Amino acid sequence: MEKYFTVNNNGCSIGCKLYSDAPAGIERVVLFGHGFGGNRDNTAAEKLAKRLISKNKGTALVIFDWPCHGGDVRKTLRLDDCDMYLRTMLEHVGTAFPGAELYGCATSFGGYLFLKYVSEHGSPFRRIALRCPAVCMYEVITGTIMTEDDAKKLEKGKPVSVGIDGRIRIDRAFVDSLKEADITKRCFLDFAEDILIIHGMDDEVVPFGAVERFADDNLIEFVPVAGADHRFRDPEKMEQVLKRFAAFFGMK
Repeated sequence: MEKYFTVNNNGCSIGCKLYSDAPAGIERVVLFGHGFGGNRDNTAAEKLAKRLISKNKGTALVIFDWPCHGGDVRKTLRLDDCDMYLRTMLEHVGTAFPGAELYGCATSFGGYLFLKYVSEHGSPFRRIALRCPAVCMYEVITGTIMTEDDAKKLEKGKPVSVGIDGRIRIDRAFVDSLKEADITKRCFLDFAEDILIIHGMDDEVVPFGAVERFADDNLIEFVPVAGADHRFRDPEKMEQVLKRFAAFFGMK
């Protein structure tokens, strides 16, 4: 079953999507965070949900739109808003599925935001599985996603719409906040045993070396995948990710 719904709380109106075959008997919930420019109709999330639900009774997956993504009404992206959206979703899942085990799964920008949240508030998840997390999000925005023309406009105080998959409105304040919230300088050793990172060695968006160093510095399990790009377009390589994530969550 797939169900679209909206969470209205904490001044937020968050577009969400639920995957579940039996929402009344949920024992495990995976909260999924998509990447920059993405939305709740995320192919990777759908594939993971179908795999987990078909093989593990009592499992659900919930994905939601970050601020300014999908159908969200906010105009300019803010890290504080991202933090609020994630906190609101955690509260919702806790209320909607009381007693259920909570797992986190995220890609790219979503991985950065999940890690940022954990470093600032502690981890609400039993385990977190990340694919190509943008741990160096400031460098990804300024060096990969933005153009030179975008950078010039920001320096003049003008907002710009940037993105690879979708266009998101950002301004200088957002870019500066990314530089300040550099999670590669934060310690994740207390959470390392419960985090798994899988990264494509041919990632053209998030530098492979930066993520490998981050994982090594924090003793986080790191799985490189030869020949895989940022989106893991190769179905066989994506299947490797799904199997590894399921096993890490203690599922089939």
